[in-house]
Amino acid sequence: MQVLEPKFEYDLEQPKAARRLNFIHDDFLLLSESARRLFHEYAAREPILDFHSHLPAAEIAENRRFRDLTEIWLEGDHYKWRAMRANGVAEQYASGDASGYEKFLAWAKTVPFTLRNPLYQWTHLELKRYFGIEALLNQASAKSIWEQANSLLATPEFRARGILKKFGVQVVCTTDDPTSDLAAHACLNANDPDLRMYPTFRPDKALAIDHPEAFNAWVERLEAASNTHIHNLNAFLDALTQRHQVFHQHGGRLSDHGLARCYGQPASPTEAAKIFERVRGGQIPSGEEHERFASFLMLFFGRLDAEKSWTKQLHLGACRSVNSRQQRTLGPDTGFDSIGDLPQAHALCAYLDLLEQESALPKMILYNVNPADNYVFATAAGSFQGDSLKAKIQFGSAWWFLDQKQGIEAQLNALSNTGLLSRFVGMVTDSRSFMSFPRHEYFRRILANLCGRDIDGGELPPDLELVGTMIRNISFNNAREYLALEMPRK
Repeated sequence: MQVLEPKFEYDLEQPKAARRLNFIHDDFLLLSESARRLFHEYAAREPILDFHSHLPAAEIAENRRFRDLTEIWLEGDHYKWRAMRANGVAEQYASGDASGYEKFLAWAKTVPFTLRNPLYQWTHLELKRYFGIEALLNQASAKSIWEQANSLLATPEFRARGILKKFGVQVVCTTDDPTSDLAAHACLNANDPDLRMYPTFRPDKALAIDHPEAFNAWVERLEAASNTHIHNLNAFLDALTQRHQVFHQHGGRLSDHGLARCYGQPASPTEAAKIFERVRGGQIPSGEEHERFASFLMLFFGRLDAEKSWTKQLHLGACRSVNSRQQRTLGPDTGFDSIGDLPQAHALCAYLDLLEQESALPKMILYNVNPADNYVFATAAGSFQGDSLKAKIQFGSAWWFLDQKQGIEAQLNALSNTGLLSRFVGMVTDSRSFMSFPRHEYFRRILANLCGRDIDGGELPPDLELVGTMIRNISFNNAREYLALEMPRK
């Protein structure tokens, strides 16, 4: 096995505090000749199909221009906010009302303390890929990096769609509530031949009957979006079906749920109708009623997806907004979430089996956030293959807290050991940031290094075309075939 020496380039012409240590070089994370060839020859130039993101559709359609590096890089990035809080940074410099440069400087001061956190590698990978900046970010280099990046952000190439095209993104799928009007998707797809943007149907608010006031307010929005009077459960289901069809007409072929765990104990239609009526009247359901109603709806959503040959995504296991004081102050999705430790296997398999019994099991991608569930999810997926589809049920890419080198390798190993890595649909950004597209490169480098290590260790044949074709397919082709999304006209 030929192990490569790390390539460190130290620029002695710069002041000591601003010297660059170019660890983000061409062979970053690639520790053997086999790994280098697998990445550079088979993965690096593949386009991106980002089938799960949280990018705002309107900002893509409007081709947003970002005023400065804070606006594009730190706005809404709870990964960075968590690190800043851990470094003793006051909240006003994370999610608060400090100026853009003050927030950026607070992040620059934090970065040297993120060593061995993936944020350190991501930060410098993003600076280099977006702006060609190779200096290490710290307090001393902050001002020059701020000025260099901001000057590029003022150019047309660094508006929202220019960034997507810069990274070879052919398709991006946003995550959308059923009440969304989807005008942004229609506008972009009608006017940009180089890029497709499709909505993903995420109806989790339909399950949230445990908070009747918020649920009923959402039902009113659903009434308006569907132009339907929702007077009973059947009307509710009709409205959801109509919105599902509208998403389909806009090119959507995916749904998504973000749940603590799956629901697999459905109420009968009669029982579900009674629960719905009581909640519409403002009554708080019991825990069992919530479970049974949510299970009833999850089966309903599964059938809708199967009827239209959609792919359902299940993101399971997060324990969200665990800091109640900060939840009240800052709201959700601000970086106060944890890995959950709920049992997953029984409920997940029960849900899959209920749909399978009806021959209504759609294509599905399963994502776990607890590393203890890797083999649970991988083997659950393997138990529900069939219908002459290639890897119909997928064990999805490492998600959230697991989206880092060890987590990615662990997911790839669990999938390899229990299923077909060759049929894997690969990486997604799962991000709200336009600065996250190098995550695909990061993943591909880790995949190439893992397979290169197996070749050099004699665990895979030294057939680069055989292994490289698998890597190329995981990078792009498998997702394109599996999801059956319409690609750009050009």
